[in-house]
Amino acid sequence: MTRRTLAILVGIVIAIGALALIFWPAVDADHHPHEEAGDERPEGAVMLSERQIREAGIELAPVRAGAAVELVFPATVTASATSSARIDARASGVVRLVGKTLGDHVSRGETVARIDSADGAALAAQANAARARVTELSAVYDRERRLFEEHVTARQDLEGARANLSVARSELQRARAAVAAAGVSGDGRSLAVTSPLAGRITAAPIVLGAFVDAGEELYRVVDPNGLQIEVALPSADASRVQPGDEAMLIVGDGREIGARVRSVTPSLDRESRSATAVLSLPRGIPGLQPGAFVQARIRPSGEVDHSRIAVPEDPVQVLDGRDVVFVRTKTGFQAREVEVGTRSAGQVTILAGLEEGRRIAVGNAFLLKAELEKEGATHGH
Repeated sequence: MTRRTLAILVGIVIAIGALALIFWPAVDADHHPHEEAGDERPEGAVMLSERQIREAGIELAPVRAGAAVELVFPATVTASATSSARIDARASGVVRLVGKTLGDHVSRGETVARIDSADGAALAAQANAARARVTELSAVYDRERRLFEEHVTARQDLEGARANLSVARSELQRARAAVAAAGVSGDGRSLAVTSPLAGRITAAPIVLGAFVDAGEELYRVVDPNGLQIEVALPSADASRVQPGDEAMLIVGDGREIGARVRSVTPSLDRESRSATAVLSLPRGIPGLQPGAFVQARIRPSGEVDHSRIAVPEDPVQVLDGRDVVFVRTKTGFQAREVEVGTRSAGQVTILAGLEEGRRIAVGNAFLLKAELEKEGATHGH
C-alpha cells in the first residue's frame, strides 16, 4: 500500500467519525425528547424567562414575616334597638283576627291582628257624639249668622256661636284621630294591631279567640337588615379592641362574614367582669337569626405577630386539591405546597411551607396555575 493510498483511507475514517459525532446526538434526542425534558424539569415547575414574566404581567414580591393578630371570641347575634319591636295588645279584649304567623314578612303600619274590645266601641261612640255635636252647633251658628245679618241679634251672640262650633270641631278632629290611631273597624267593635316596622315575625304567642289584657305581647318583629353582633371581651383583652377594628364572623354552616367593631363599652360588667363589643354587619345576612351563636375573630389595629407569615389571597392557588404558591426560581417558578390558616381582610396566614425572603408571584399567579394544568392535560393524552 502506497503512502498516498494510506492517507486517503485515514481521511475517510476521520470523515466518518466526524459525521457520527454530528448526527448521532440529534437522532438520539429525536427518539427521547420527553425523557430528557422530564429529567431536567421538576414537577410543578413553570419555565419562564424574565421577558416572558414581564409580558405576562406576573408581579413578584418578597415574603415578609408579620401577620395580623386575631383574637377569637364566642359571640351572639342580636337585633339593634331600632330594628326590633314587641307588638302588644292596645286594649283588653278577644282576639278576632290573626293576620300573621311565625316567619311571615310584615310591612310598616300593616295590620297583623284585630281585637274585639269595649274600648273600640267607646272610641267609636265618642266620634259619633262629636260629629253630632258639630252638626248641632253648625245649625246654631248658621241661625245666629242670619239673625245678625237681619240686625235681630247682637254680635256677641254670633261670636259665641262661632266659638262653640270651633270647639266642637276640635273635639271631632281629636275623636277621629283616636279612632284612626286605634284602627277601629267600621262597625266600632274591633281595634287594629299594627307593626311599627318592616321585618319578619320572630315570635307569635297570639291565639285566635283568646282574651288578652292591654299590654300583653302578641308578636315580635325583627328587621334582618338591622342585626348586630355582641361580643363579650375578657378584661385582659377589652383595652386591645377599638372601634373600627376589622373582624370576621364564622357562622354555623362555615360561612365567613366580614364585620367591623362599631363600639366597645367603656366599663366592665360587674358580674361577668367583661366588656361588650358591638360589631356591625355591612348588609343583611340570609339565614342569620337573633339569638344565634357565632365565632368572632377580631384584629386589633396595629398588633402584628412577627413569628407568622401572611400573604394576600391572590397568590394562593388551588392545584390538584392542594394550596400552593409559586416561588421564583432561576428558570421560572416552582409550585410550593403550603399549609394555610385563617383568611381575613384579604390576607391568608401561612402556617407551613413558605419561608421569609422568598419571592413569590403575587399578581396574575393564576396564569402559572393554568400553565401547569395545561401541561398536565397534554401529558395525560
